[in-house]
Formats: sequence, C-alpha cells, structure tokens
Amino acid sequence: MDSSVAADAVNAEASAPAAASMEPSAAPEASNRASSSAAAAEDLVGGVAGLSLDERFDLLMSIGEECIQPDELKRLLQNKPVPICYDGFEPSGRMHIAQGVVKTINVNKMIRAGCKVKIWIADWFAQLNNKMGGDLKKIQTVGRYMIEIWKAAGMNLDGVEFLWSSEEINRCANEYWPLVMDIGRKNNIKRITRCCTIMGRSDNEELTAAQIFYPCMQCADIFFLKADICQLGMDQRKVNMLAREYCDDIKRKNKPIILSHHMLPGFKEGQEKMSKSDPTSAIFMEDDEAQVNLKIKQAFCPPKIVDKNPCLEYIQYIVFPWFDKFEVVRKENNGGNKTFLTMDELVADYEAGDLHPADVKPALAKAINEILKPVRDHFNSSSEAKVLLNTVKKYRVSS
Repeated sequence: MDSSVAADAVNAEASAPAAASMEPSAAPEASNRASSSAAAAEDLVGGVAGLSLDERFDLLMSIGEECIQPDELKRLLQNKPVPICYDGFEPSGRMHIAQGVVKTINVNKMIRAGCKVKIWIADWFAQLNNKMGGDLKKIQTVGRYMIEIWKAAGMNLDGVEFLWSSEEINRCANEYWPLVMDIGRKNNIKRITRCCTIMGRSDNEELTAAQIFYPCMQCADIFFLKADICQLGMDQRKVNMLAREYCDDIKRKNKPIILSHHMLPGFKEGQEKMSKSDPTSAIFMEDDEAQVNLKIKQAFCPPKIVDKNPCLEYIQYIVFPWFDKFEVVRKENNGGNKTFLTMDELVADYEAGDLHPADVKPALAKAINEILKPVRDHFNSSSEAKVLLNTVKKYRVSS
C-alpha cells in the first residue's frame, strides 16, 4: 500500500467536521456506537454551556505541567465543540494512586471542559513490553481490575470511552497498520529508540524487536483514535513529539496538542517515579488504612525542604485538587489546627518551620485514606471486583 494513503487518511480526518469522530467500521455494532457517541457529544456540549472559553482553557491547562502549544489548545476549544482527549495505559500490575487518583482528577477536569476522553487499554502494548511475562490473558485481567478502580474512585464515565487496543486494531487493521508502517518509514532507528523511555526503558538498553514496534504504534494510536489532545504523563512526551513531527512530514496543519501531567515521585529519597516493583515506594489504590499510614510515616519528608519532597507533592497534586484544602490537626502548643487553602500558604509555613513533617504526615494519611475509602468498600462488597483484585495480587510484576 502506498504510504501516501496513510497520510491522506490522517489529513482527511484532520479536516473533517468535528461530528465525524467515529472511525468507519464494518462491525455490526458500528451504528450503535455512532448513535451513543452522538448522544454523549450532545451531553458534553450541554454540560459546558455555562463555562466560558477562558474557563475551559484554564481548566485544561491546570492538568498539565507542560502544554504544547497553549495557543493551539485555545484555538481548538474555539473551533471544535467536543475535542477528543486521548489517554492510555499498560495493564501491568496493581494500580498506584498516581494512576488511580491523579487520572481520575484529570479525566474529570477534561470532561468538565467539554472533552470526550478515549482511554486506550494498551493490552497489546503491555505484551510487546513483556508485562505479566507477555501473557495476554493476565494483562487483560489487570485491565479489567483497573477499570473497576476508576469506577469506584469516582471517575465521570459519562464522557469516557474505554477501548482495548487488541480489539480496535483488529477491527480496523486496514486503517491502523498502514499508518504504523508509514511512521516507521519516515523515522530511523535512532529516532525511534530515543522514544523507548515511554516503555520504562533506557535509551541504551538492549531492546527486543517487538519493543522497536512500540513507539511507532503508540504514535499511530494518536491519529487512529482521532485525538486532538494527548493527555499523558511527562514520561510519554517523546512519542507525543514524534506525532507532531510526523504531522510535518505529511504536511498536516492540525497537530495533536500535548498536555503532559506531572509525574509523582516514590516515597523514598531520590525516587523520581513511583514503582510498582517496590511496594514501599507507592500507595496502591486498594491499600488498607494501616498500610497507607505506615507508608506515609516512613516517607522521605525533610523539615523545611520543599524541593523533591514527595509528601508535599502528594498534597499539591492529589489533596488540593480533590478537597481544595489541606487540614492539619495538632495540639495547641504546636500551633493548633490549621486549614490551608492554597499550596503557596502551605509552602510558606513549611519552609519557615511553622509546619513540621510530624504535622504533615498524619494529615496527608488521613486525606489519602478518605479518598481511597470508596475503592476499598467496592472491592470488599463486590465479589467480582474482589476476585479480580485477588487474582492480580498473585501476578508477579515484570520489568
């Protein structure tokens, strides 16, 4: 197949009306998908009627540590009633709160801003990356467990569509694979291997042939899902930039906007990212109250030091977005109870020594436990969810 066909397909979609966001399919459920998609779009448009353009823009910008490019984002909101946001995840083990709570916060913000969110359950990608030992059945079990968590955590599913990569790629193989091949043809091995950090691999690590496919496929996902906005972590930035570069190659004007969220660190000193393989470095979504209390009690939290302080980052990126405040309970001779309404106020007290780690840690644990309570309750009350959790707990996390 001529590579121009893939480029033409991508460009044709970019210039199509906003309503034509469903990819064509011969599947029998296609008409039902289209009608439900249209109904959801109407609901989203109605839901943002009370928000101004600037309010929608500010809401989306509050998600990102980096936006490429803000002017393009504002123009998109002006011109397209229901932009499509793409997020994705590898089902690779138990879910920590960066995946569970932060994603819930971000997805709900995107929906309030009038976006439709497509969450790509990257089961084939997890297999390519040898997660769960490459066992697709185990990977898909983990995927179902993760969806259960988001439901219980309060993700607004009215504007969310969960899509399994294996199903969607097979359903539209004639659309997907020419796009992957064209992206591969337009990039050399060096450029592709620079993107390997998206898989949690270093650029000097020996990769399997399967892992070379991975960046080309993830880049293709953005166009395959008709995404206007890529809402992923900063660790996925390189492949999102690859997608923008590909737009230059095929002379497409409307590039996907990159809205990259902050990566929460682990609890140990110098741990830049939470690690599932080190359970003491992360809080898992179904951890019980005692486990949360112990992990936070043992967390790195140096007095008067704000930079690279994981406890303060959890407050900034989880507690404040969830509650709009941070409540500290302490004895009168230690300063008495105080409710912080902004992160700036909290930072000022912490740097001055007026707020001590011994004040921060119990308050943080209490807030996190309150957020996680509905998830715990769900996994205790639902027999199906309980079976999923117990099954996933037995799986060995593979690097």
